[in-house]
Order: sequence, then structure tokens, then C-alpha cells
Amino acid sequence: MKRRLLALAVSGLLSSSALAQTPVDQLAKPPADARHFIIESTGGKHGDSWSWTLPDGTRMARESMNLRGQVWEIDYRGVPGSDGMPAEIAIHGVTPTGDAGETFMVSGGKAQWKSQIDAGSAAYTAPGFYATVGGPMDTNAWFLERLLASPGKSLRLLPGGEAHATKMTTLAVGSGAAQQTVTLWSVSGVSTTPLPIWADAQGKFFGVTSGIAWLPEAYAGEMQRMEAAQVAAMAAQAPIIAQTLVTVPKGAVAFTHVRLFDADGLRFLDDQSVVVSKGVITAVGAARSVRVPAGARVIDGKGMTLVPGLWDCHMHIGDDYTGPQELSLGVTSVRDPGNNDQLTIERRTRVAAGQLLFPHVYPSSLIDGKGPYTAQVANVATSQDEAIALVRKAKANGFTGVKFYGTFNPAWLPATIAEAHKLGIHVHGHIPAGIRTSTAIADGYDEVTHINWIMMEAMPDSVLPTDNGIGRFEAPGRYAKDVDLDGPALKGLIATMAQRHIYSDPTMVAFEGLYVPENGELSPSYAPFVGTMPPTTERGFRAGGFAVPKDLTRADYRASWAKMVALLGKMHKAGVPIVAGTDGSGIEIIHELEIYREAGFSAAEALAAATIVPARLVGQDHHTGSIKVGKTADLVLVQGDPSQRIGDLRQTRLVMLDGKLLDADALRRAAGFSGRPK
Repeated sequence: MKRRLLALAVSGLLSSSALAQTPVDQLAKPPADARHFIIESTGGKHGDSWSWTLPDGTRMARESMNLRGQVWEIDYRGVPGSDGMPAEIAIHGVTPTGDAGETFMVSGGKAQWKSQIDAGSAAYTAPGFYATVGGPMDTNAWFLERLLASPGKSLRLLPGGEAHATKMTTLAVGSGAAQQTVTLWSVSGVSTTPLPIWADAQGKFFGVTSGIAWLPEAYAGEMQRMEAAQVAAMAAQAPIIAQTLVTVPKGAVAFTHVRLFDADGLRFLDDQSVVVSKGVITAVGAARSVRVPAGARVIDGKGMTLVPGLWDCHMHIGDDYTGPQELSLGVTSVRDPGNNDQLTIERRTRVAAGQLLFPHVYPSSLIDGKGPYTAQVANVATSQDEAIALVRKAKANGFTGVKFYGTFNPAWLPATIAEAHKLGIHVHGHIPAGIRTSTAIADGYDEVTHINWIMMEAMPDSVLPTDNGIGRFEAPGRYAKDVDLDGPALKGLIATMAQRHIYSDPTMVAFEGLYVPENGELSPSYAPFVGTMPPTTERGFRAGGFAVPKDLTRADYRASWAKMVALLGKMHKAGVPIVAGTDGSGIEIIHELEIYREAGFSAAEALAAATIVPARLVGQDHHTGSIKVGKTADLVLVQGDPSQRIGDLRQTRLVMLDGKLLDADALRRAAGFSGRPK
């Protein structure tokens, strides 16, 4: 899946753009002596990036990347001004959201820009660096080099904001004559959380190694060492955050006179009180009848609602700052459906040692086959025996699930799933190319990931052989609007899922973002956070949806999206268990529930999809997921009444994680937000 924050890794400062005005064969051709970067991940190589400088100082770059069928073919030309900052920039090519065309120019003391999402101008009286919407990685390289050369390593950004670099660590890379020492810098002010970028001893860009790596060809083999050093350096900051944000109550804590969400009973109860002692809920009931222990800390909840800690059932954890961000939204449990397994294990170890503040994480190990569309963090199996061995490894590593992906050989599913079930491991994922969702369920899937894979059951046969690429997005966008939701394909699939209790993790917000917004439009997932994030981040969230094929319109895609919302409603009405997940940057979870309300869920049913239902999915409902005596005290106090307006769940005021108290506003500040969402 495309993730909104992928943009920060792909194009640097911002998201990519929006099919191409400039044909690919007319993009810049790298000379023989161009600097060559390999774009890769643990899943293999994804593309190439070249950069070079013309005799007059003009910077040039060309980039080609294919990320599971999502294609970037882009170039750029950048002319430095007398201050070393961009005086002219021109970007051309194509990205998954369409035309990458973007220009910037400084002339006569005025800066002007035009991108696929916006246009604007500003006085240019002091050095400033234009943060492009898209472009090759060299836009990042130029930015980093000017940042490191600036006084105090701070740099004004256009259209807005300010970046600052802090030195983190050094590492010797390469061998023999090619050995050199590179420095990791943490760059703040661009995203809500610091971005790690590597530079050489001369302060020139060396590479990035965050999930997807851009490294010089001669040093591509250093990816894992560099990422390990980066993780260790960033991890050194985490204990400070944990120590300053966590309050361990000395005695009991009583939430009094709250509106309470009873997830087990699917109801909201007024004027309730809840007592917590030593991390466990010890009393729940009407305020008039619950005895508050002597010496307890009393939190008056009048006008507020107390809900169980929320779950995001589809959150690919990015870095250590994901913890405070998710907790600030009341998310106390996360199901990570595929990541770098080693990093997942390391984070778990640090959480257990009190060195990292994080929600509870229930991880799945991602297993895929080998091919051009292999997932970027996949464990790759080239045989059935290797696939079974990876399932056993997941069990040994303490993972709760395995997630299969689109290039996995479907012939291996029955035996591999049988092994997973024998070991007590939950099975979910995308549907391997060539088969339908009903076949994967017949082979043993416990859960289907993403709403598109439900809709794919009704897609034409011609789509199946290539639906591990862009077809998994384009086919539903093209055909869903005309699908009969009561036809035999979907009616039969929904009945089977309901009868066999097969879960759905629909990630509706991810698909709304792909099909609905035009370039420049802001998804409802992000609108409540406008004004609380760095300008570059907010601008990136306006990148828009996927480009619409030439024989369709945005209205067609939006009609197909509406049919997916109706499909979700039919699944829910039939009794298919739904768990709320986002597959996004981590701040979309409440809008996911707003879409559930649109699909016909009651407020209680929508909230259950983010509390008790996920707890049942991972077998943890005996100690979390609802507010009940004897359960772990994972609680969220919100201002307002989500029974009437589910969006009030964004108004977190206090979060309790395993009985520890966390101030939501302090969590927001630690996660890089300047204030509360609207």
C-alpha cells in the first residue's frame, strides 16, 4: 500500500506529485560519470537514481522507481543562486498521482512556485530553500548540503517553516580505498518527527536508510549496517521522552462522573466512575455507588467520555516517535501487519526495559515471494519449504501473525497456512496474484486485509494475473462503481466470511485517499490537524489521489469509492467482524471510524471496531479492549461525546497505559504537533 509518509522517503521534504506532461523518453539522460544511487530495501532493489552537475553549476538528476507497481519516472534541473540556494527548479515526469511538473524561480527579490498541488509567491530577502513537492532524491541532497553549511545549521524554508540539523552519530563504511566515515544528521522542522539523513565528511549528501534506502552504488551493501547505526542513534533519545512523559501513580486513580463506553455491551453509560489500582481496573459503575479509595487521585470527568484504549489494526510503525504520536490519539494498542522484523524485536526489547514509550504492539511477519513487486520489508520465500520455515521463525520471534503478500506463490498457501494454524498464528494479508479472495479463505485465511481485496472478488478474470501490482488499485477504481453488491460473487464471499468469522481490516482511509481527492485537496483524515504540523508536512498531505486513467474521470473513481463504503456496510450488516486500521501516517484512525458511521455503523459499533473487536482478533480480550474490572487499565479520557460525534475522539485529554498516566497535550508536543486537532 501507498503510505502518506512514503513521500518523505521518496522525494525528501514532501510528497510526490500528481500522468506525465513530459514523456519518459524525453526525461534527462544521465551521463556516464553521473553519481548512481541504488534504491532498495530488505525486499530487494526498487530502482535507480542518478545525479550530476553541469559545468555552469546546474544540478541535474534522473530517478526511476517501481514500488509494487507504483511508478516514479522523474527528473529535475536546479540552478543555484548567488547564495547557493535554489534560484530555479524544474521537475518533470510521472508519479502514481500523475504529472510531476513543478517549477520554482527567484527573480527581482520575489520567489514564485507552481506545483501540481499549489501555486504561490513570497518576498525573497534572505536565504531560503524551496521545499519541493516532488522530484528526485537530489532535491534532498541539495537541501541537506545547504542546511549543514548554514549558520547554526538552521535554514528557512519556502513556502514556510524552518529546518534544523543535529549531529547524531558517525559510521565507517566501505573498505580499502573506498572506506570513508559518514555522519548521521537528524533534521527537524520538515516533518512532525526528525528525519535521519547521512552526509559525508565534506557535508555532502551520502544517503538515506529509512525503510527504503538511497545509497551510492558502491555502498549499497552497507544498508543494514547503516540502518542499525541509525536506529541505535535515534533510540538514544527515546528514554528521555519516556521519562518525561510518564507519571506512575503512587496510589489508586479514580475517574469520576464520566460518560463511559461499555464495549462489551455496545452502549454508552452516563455518570459513571472507574477506579484503577496498580495498573488494573478495580471498580466500574454508577458514580453514586462506586467507592473512591482514600488518598486516590480523583479526576473529575464531567463533560468527558472515558473509552478503552483505541487500536490501530494496520499501522506499519515508522520510528520511535510513532509511540508518542499514537498515544496522543488514545491508541494504546497497535497491530503492525508487516515491518522490518529485527527492528520490531528491538523496539519490543526497549519497551520492556522502560527505554521506549510505545503502545502495545502485536506484530505480523510479512512473507512474500520473489519478483519485481516484492514488498519492501518482506521476508522472501522462494519455495514452500522456505515459506514454512519463515512461519516457524515468526512463531519463535513471538509474532502473533503472518501476513502473505501479492507475489507469494498461491500453490504454497494450504501447507504454509496449515503450519501457521498448528503453531497458533493468525493468518491474514493481500491475495496472491492469480487467485480470488474466496480461494485464499478456502485455503485458510483468518482475515482479509484492505477493502480492495473484498471488491476484487467481483473483478474481471483478466485482472487476476497482475493484481500484485498497480492493478489492485486500478481495477477496483475502474470497475467497482458498476458492481452489483448483491450479485453472486460478493454475496457469496460476504456470507462465507460471516459464517466462518473471517475478519476484515478494510483500511478505508487509505482508499479514500487514493480515489477521492484531486491534487491540492486535503483528505478529511488530515483536515483536523491543519495548523498543528510543519508547513511542509501539511503541504504534503495535499498530494491528492492516484492519477485517473485517461478513459475515466475522478467522478468515476469517487463513484467506485462510494460503492466500497456501501460494501463495508453490507459486510457489517451481515456480521463480518471489522477491525479498524489505517495503513497511513498514524493520525487517520478517527476518520476511519467516521467512515464506518457513514457506512451504517452505530457510534458504539464503530468504536467497538477500534477496541474490543481487535482485542478478540489477537486473543487479548480477556485483559484489554473494554472497561471491566480485572482488565488492564488502558483508558482514554476525551473531551466531548463520541456517541453523538465520533470525531470527538480526537479530543484526548488524558491517556492511561497499563495504569500509567500520560498527558495528551504533552504527547502531542513530543510527537511534533503544535496543538490540539480541531
